[in-house]
Amino acid sequence: MIRFEHVSKNFGTRTVLDDVSYEIETGETFVIVGFSGAGKSVSLKHMIRLLTPDEGRVLVDDAVISEAGSRELEALREKFGVLFQGAALLEWLTVGDNVALPLREKTSLGDAEIEKRVRAKLELLGLADVYRAHPADLSGGMRKRVGLARAIVSEPQIILYDEPTSGLDPVTSRSIDRMIARMRQELKITSVVVTHDLFSALSIGTRIAMIDKGKIVELSAPAEFIRSEQPTVKGFLEAQFVTKRGEWEKTMP
Repeated sequence: MIRFEHVSKNFGTRTVLDDVSYEIETGETFVIVGFSGAGKSVSLKHMIRLLTPDEGRVLVDDAVISEAGSRELEALREKFGVLFQGAALLEWLTVGDNVALPLREKTSLGDAEIEKRVRAKLELLGLADVYRAHPADLSGGMRKRVGLARAIVSEPQIILYDEPTSGLDPVTSRSIDRMIARMRQELKITSVVVTHDLFSALSIGTRIAMIDKGKIVELSAPAEFIRSEQPTVKGFLEAQFVTKRGEWEKTMP
């Protein structure tokens, strides 16, 4: 569980989050959407205390991560895995070594056990044959999947996804969506996804929150989100040629 309680954040004279409150339930896929600069990634950074609110609190499993001391903060961060926008792979390391990094840095596991766990996660994501490859040898979609393997190799409770389909073609983007859905279904992981990709948001989200000018203007299940009469939400839907009429009606409950 992640909870924002009246969180505000300013950068100079610009308010990025303005009295934001919501709760992310254990096991759900919570998607945050909005126009550029709306505060999506800033929200994500507050969840792992890369940023601290100017006002309000952020809680993880009832612990106030926004006020945690260094030792408690380190323990709370171990609950998270993060898939960065560009996958953030180290180009000079093999795929296997990239995925192994969290285990080598944070555990005392031996090399054989680390390799076993790394190979298991790569196999789960359809990457068993790229263990010894380097990132430069991979497509954009494969790099994202390697980044996801690294995010889950420590078996976190929560995964944060920062623009997971950014820069990918539509077919590859949908494959990433399916991977995110599998993480929730098979590993029972709580997922928080920041995205501009409304198709992705509607496909994978259990709930969708839209941020505009630092405030939550809509927070609802996909079937309700797509039928929202809130003006900003309607504009966002129409800008991506998604309306409540058409193909979406076939996938909505």
